[in-house]
Amino acid sequence: MIEARRLHILRAVADHRTVTAAAAALYLTPSAVSQQLTALEQETGHRLVERGAKGVRLTPAGEILLGHTNAVLAQLERAEAELAAYSSGSAGTVTVAAFATGIGLVVAPALARLAVTAPGIHVRVQDAEGDASLPMVLDRQVDIAVAVEYRGAPAADDPRLTHVPLYAEPFDAVVPVTHRLADAEEVPLAELAKDPWIGQYPGNPCHDVVVLACENAGFEPRLEHSSDDFRAVVALASADAGVALVPRSALIGMDLTGVVVRPVDGVAPTRRVFAAVRRGAEGHPLIRPVLDALARAATGGVTSPDVP
Repeated sequence: MIEARRLHILRAVADHRTVTAAAAALYLTPSAVSQQLTALEQETGHRLVERGAKGVRLTPAGEILLGHTNAVLAQLERAEAELAAYSSGSAGTVTVAAFATGIGLVVAPALARLAVTAPGIHVRVQDAEGDASLPMVLDRQVDIAVAVEYRGAPAADDPRLTHVPLYAEPFDAVVPVTHRLADAEEVPLAELAKDPWIGQYPGNPCHDVVVLACENAGFEPRLEHSSDDFRAVVALASADAGVALVPRSALIGMDLTGVVVRPVDGVAPTRRVFAAVRRGAEGHPLIRPVLDALARAATGGVTSPDVP
């Protein structure tokens, strides 16, 4: 008989590619993870993983079992949800990981709504970048991720996750008031090819959006300055240190002295935001109201910042 706990460990190893990283995500020791993998191989009668200099990879038998693992774990999530509903689980804690702008735009309004509509649900919020929150959901560190689409992110049809679209927002060009395009109604990205750029660090989903938009415009941005804090990005632009693309919602309420904010000419780069839960958990009586509240908070859309 295969133990579900060991299937979860197998998926963590497949996701993180090393025993050490999987152990850290699961709050286990590497030796405990190795022991569970060995026990799983004994249960199945197949070698499931191969260790190499670059980490761990699944064998063909391991890949077969992983496909069933995703289905089994999703069904267990559904079972937990139905049992919680049977016992009218209307009180408990739900943990949400979200990036800072998402917290302000949808998570905080959702919490305010839940305080009225579902007072028995206590929501704990953790600040996490869009690319970090999805592994936290898969590793059962949090229940819900508010994340951003990025290159390499799990697809919407990933068997491990259920996606709930929340909102999409454009990136606007932020340039110093002294910039040659400061008076333009819209900024063509190709016209910024020779400018110094201010952007996020590699790994941040917004970095991918900006680089891809510039590539589509025919150039690679020359990143002179890096910060994951949009206020720092705008401050650097106001000091004439370079130009930037910033999600529209991140500019709301920000001091824009010294810069101008303009729409991008043509098809603007876009940040698409969604909520994600482990597949099968979307019907849980504690999680479903939080997902609904997030979706409702997102229907208001993204307003434009005050442009000087």
